[in-house]
Formats: sequence, structure tokens, C-alpha cells
Amino acid sequence: MSNYFKHKMRSKSPGQIAGWIVLGILAAAALATIFGFIVMWLWNALMPTIFGLITIGYWQAVGLFILFKILFGGLGSGSGKSGRKDKNGCKEKDSSNDFSKWEKYNQFWEEEGNEAYQEYVRRKSEDAEEE
Repeated sequence: MSNYFKHKMRSKSPGQIAGWIVLGILAAAALATIFGFIVMWLWNALMPTIFGLITIGYWQAVGLFILFKILFGGLGSGSGKSGRKDKNGCKEKDSSNDFSKWEKYNQFWEEEGNEAYQEYVRRKSEDAEEE
């Protein structure tokens, strides 16, 4: 994936790259502002009526949003694949986006099908018993 970004960035001037970074920062700030107002509106519309709580301001809503994100959403990347390692302790190559071999998938199942799968399961169960 890093090669993809290197390839894409070669044709960009430093001004274009800086423009994309500034646009990303502005988009993140706009989203944070919108989420703050949404949390404030939802809180003030629901919580005082349902539970008799006080209304809150914008910065309190932003603080609640950050608190809920930490408590319930985590701060990680969300992919969950970064720590996957093979049996030798080396990081596995993420091949989930490599579809070049999938064109032969249907052909394999038509020719070899369930027999090859059963053989694979038998080999894996024997390997597990040896360990």
C-alpha cells in the first residue's frame, strides 16, 4: 500500500499536497463542529425531557462526544489487522485486496471441488494432532 501512495504522490506538486492537507484539516474541523452540535441538539432535545437533566452547551457536548468515543469507540485505527503475525513471528502480508487469483476460483471448484476441500481438512487435522 505504501508503494501505491508513493506512486500517486510522484505526480503531485508540493503545493497540491499542501492543499490536500489543509483541505483535510478543514474537513476534520467541520466534522468535529457538526458532531458537537448534533450531540448538543440530541442531548438538549432528549435528556431534560426523559430524565430531567439540565441542558448543555456546545463545549460540553464536544466533551461528551470525546468521552463517549474513548469509552465506547476506542482510539485505534479500527482495522484490527496490524498485529497479525505468522507462526515465525513475522507480520503477514495483507492479501485481502489481492484479487488476481480469484479468477480461477470457480474453475477450481468445478474441477476439484469438495474432494480437494476434504483432503485439505484431513491434512490440517493431522497437522494439529502432531503439534
